[in-house]
Amino acid sequence: MTAYTLRVTCPSTRGIVAAVSAFLADHGCNITDSAQFDDALTGKFFMRMSFASETGATLEDLQTGFAPVSEKFGMESEIVDASRRKKVIIMVSRFGHCLNDLLYRWRIGALPVDIVAVISNHMDYQKVVVNHDIPFHCIKVTKENKPEAEAQQMRIVHETGAELIVLARYMQVLSDQMCREMSGRIINIHHSFLPSFKGANPYKQAYERGVKLIGATSHYVTADLDEGPIIEQDTTRVTHAQSPSDYVALGRDVESAVLARAVHAHIHDRVFLNGDKTVVFPASPGGYASERMG
Repeated sequence: MTAYTLRVTCPSTRGIVAAVSAFLADHGCNITDSAQFDDALTGKFFMRMSFASETGATLEDLQTGFAPVSEKFGMESEIVDASRRKKVIIMVSRFGHCLNDLLYRWRIGALPVDIVAVISNHMDYQKVVVNHDIPFHCIKVTKENKPEAEAQQMRIVHETGAELIVLARYMQVLSDQMCREMSGRIINIHHSFLPSFKGANPYKQAYERGVKLIGATSHYVTADLDEGPIIEQDTTRVTHAQSPSDYVALGRDVESAVLARAVHAHIHDRVFLNGDKTVVFPASPGGYASERMG
């Protein structure tokens, strides 16, 4: 049986779930997982369904057949082949913990994507990337060549057919144009001390202020630096007995885990944009293992 995923965003009204369920039943499909959220403040309805065709219905058949349902309820909807791996580009600078974590998860099958390229503004991780049989591109970025460098990056995106860019501690600010072109398709990670501790050595600043929680935030990139819709966050506790270097080490662990969870949610179509925030449907109990392996 072929597995599919249906995503729906539309104005909230009666009959949506009934209409979608009836459509799938009429087309010989069995629903295996379903999640929905009705946002009372915005009047929007969000739904994600996993289902399998028991009669051999093709993706094209389902997309064409669902169009009248989508039109009736004013939906933004899509049906995708759940087994198809999304093409991903990772961008990194000189902090490699998130890159190494993503590569490990990808290698063992915990992150079922096709990594089509790694782009960096330094050569530090060329050998690591090439050893994984992944194309590595070093594109130097300066104030003078930034437009040309971004144009080169976007050429790689277009040539590879990349559907998602992951900023694994890529320490260059992307232009407004690039953010708009890849809206909802660039994920970033950073510590959660903003806006309190900006600039260099945020962990040292946090240590000097006696911070008790270290956190990380992963979000979609927008033209507003570090203010895009949040996908995933987490924290870990620290004490007075730990040093600034301990803060850094713990922070790197949290950043790696939070970024991986955000990417995992995105590639399995569990993240919905809802204005300046997101709706993120978690994997159902027992569902993570099947998603992990694709």
